Parts: sequence; structure tokens; C-alpha cells
Amino acid sequence: MLMTRVMPCLLLDDGRLVKTIKFKSSRYVGDPINALKIYNGKEVDELILLDITATRQNRKPPFNIIEEVASECFMPVAYGGGIRNIEDMKKIFSLGIEKISINSYAAENPDFIKEAAYTFGSQSVIVSIDVKRNAFGKYRVMTHGGTQNTKYDPVKYAQMFESHGAGEIIINSINRDGTFEGYGINLLKSVTSAVSIPVIALGGAGCVNDIVRAVKEGGASAAAAGSLFVYQGKGLGVLINFPQREELEAGLKNG
Repeated sequence: MLMTRVMPCLLLDDGRLVKTIKFKSSRYVGDPINALKIYNGKEVDELILLDITATRQNRKPPFNIIEEVASECFMPVAYGGGIRNIEDMKKIFSLGIEKISINSYAAENPDFIKEAAYTFGSQSVIVSIDVKRNAFGKYRVMTHGGTQNTKYDPVKYAQMFESHGAGEIIINSINRDGTFEGYGINLLKSVTSAVSIPVIALGGAGCVNDIVRAVKEGGASAAAAGSLFVYQGKGLGVLINFPQREELEAGLKNG
């Protein structure tokens, strides 16, 4: 296992595997189970699975798909999307998922994170924070697939959920999602310097060096990526892939 965790982040939309650009232009990229089997073969250490339409469509999590994913995956999986109560979390953990990521409902009911951490332990609870830079250059926390502005500052927001018991934070840059332009290093630094829990970088990775920068310059504890691990490159076709372990280790060691 790599010292720094690097993981694919797969997006579900009605059971299909998709990829977005800046949370829009959703494009079908394949069957999630087929993708997982490829990642199994590439000995990926961890994986994030997010249902990006469950909350907006007021749906429960897709338990049948989650069960299939958990049974097929050789690696630990974090799931997020459509979770609004402890009972659904219990069911998802019972299916074999290791961690659960809460996004929109954390903004609606911040105390839910306290309840979740108390019930399952902080190590099982991730708060996922989607961040967009507005026209004035200010970062703001967005929910419901980037459609609702909470007006929260991401640093204060992350600190609040650290105090509520979250075990990890995902910082996802909407501006950089699917662009291959690299992670938002300044955004990452502002959050990682303000909290003591692990922060996972997401949004914008275009190459292994971007992962190295997220860790070395942004202070991230781990890096997740979507487009980098499902496309051959920007503007190119679908190719489920993952860097060679030696390439990642060398970059993280020498970066």
C-alpha cells in the first residue's frame, strides 16, 4: 500500500458511471462494476463512489448497486449520496462499505455529523465539501451537486465539522472538476492548515505530478481523481486506468 493514499473517485448517475466537467456536461463512461474489476486488477488501495443525483432527485442510496460494488471490490470503499439518516448508514455499512461521505445533508443538519460520528466512530465518517470560487474570488461551499450556495467559507466549514467529529474531509473544487488543470492548491492549503484531520484532495488532477503537488504543496493527506483515472487524457477517449505503483511512489518520494 502507498504511504499516501491515491484513489479513483467514481460518479454514479442512475446506476451509470459518468464523469462531469465543473459538475456539468455529464458524460457516460461505462458500467461501474466493469470499472471496479479493472481497478481490482490494478491493485488500487481505496475507492470513492458518489451517487451525484440521489440527493437532487430525493432518492435513497442505490443499495443494490452498493451491495454489488462492495462484493466485487478488493479494496476499501467510501460511499456518498442521498444519505439523510442513521438507518441508511447502518444498512450501507452492513453491505460492506468502510466509510460514508456526507455532503448536502451535513449543510442542512450539521448536528447529524455528531450523531453519525457518535454512532459509528469518526473514522467511518467523511464530510465532503464542494467548493466554488465566485466572481469576487471568494471560495464558497456548494451543495446539491453544486446548485445551491450555502455561503459558508470552506475553512470555517471544515473546522466546524472537525469539531463535530468528522474523521476526514474531502475538498472538491468545482471550478477544476474534469479540467485536467491540477488541484486548487491555495484552496487545499487554506483548509489543511486549519484542521488536524486528514484532507482528501479532489477536482482537477491531470497527471501524477498534480497528485504530488496536492500532497507536498497543498498539504493533502490523500488524493482522489475522476477524469485522470477514466480517460486517456483531456479530450481523449475512455480508458479505465491507474498509475503504476512505482510511478506514484517515485513522485511522492521525490516531489
